[in-house]
Amino acid sequence: MTGPARAGEQADRNGPADQRGPADPRGPAGPHVYGATVDDQTRCVHYATPADVVAIQFHCCRRFYPCFQCHATAETHPATLWPAADFAQPAILCGVCRTRMSISQYRDVHACPHCAAPFNDGCRLHAHLYFAA
Repeated sequence: MTGPARAGEQADRNGPADQRGPADPRGPAGPHVYGATVDDQTRCVHYATPADVVAIQFHCCRRFYPCFQCHATAETHPATLWPAADFAQPAILCGVCRTRMSISQYRDVHACPHCAAPFNDGCRLHAHLYFAA
C-alpha cells in the first residue's frame, strides 16, 4: 500500500505537464518548447528569421517543437499528422506572446491574433508535414 502522492508524483501519473490539456496552469511562460531553440521566441537552428516564432505541438508526442527537423532529431518515433477532425486543438504556440491557438486559426492568419507578431508564410510549404489535408 502506498501513501498519498507527492505533488510531483501526481503530475507523473497524469503525464508530463507538456502533454496535459490547455487548461492546466503552467505560468506565463506557457508550455516547454523542445528542440534546438536559439532564443526564447521558439526560433531554432533550422529556422531563425524574425518571423520564425511559432512552435507546433506534435500530434504523436504532444510536445512542442519549433519545426519538423527539431522533432526528428530529438525523438525516436516518427511524426504523425494532426487529423482534420482535431484542427480545433490549441496546438500552435506564438513564441512572442506565448498565446496558444487552434490549428484552424493558425492556418487562417499571417500574424498572431493576440500580439500581431508576423508569422513566416514559408511555413505553409511544410503544412503537409504537420497537418492532414
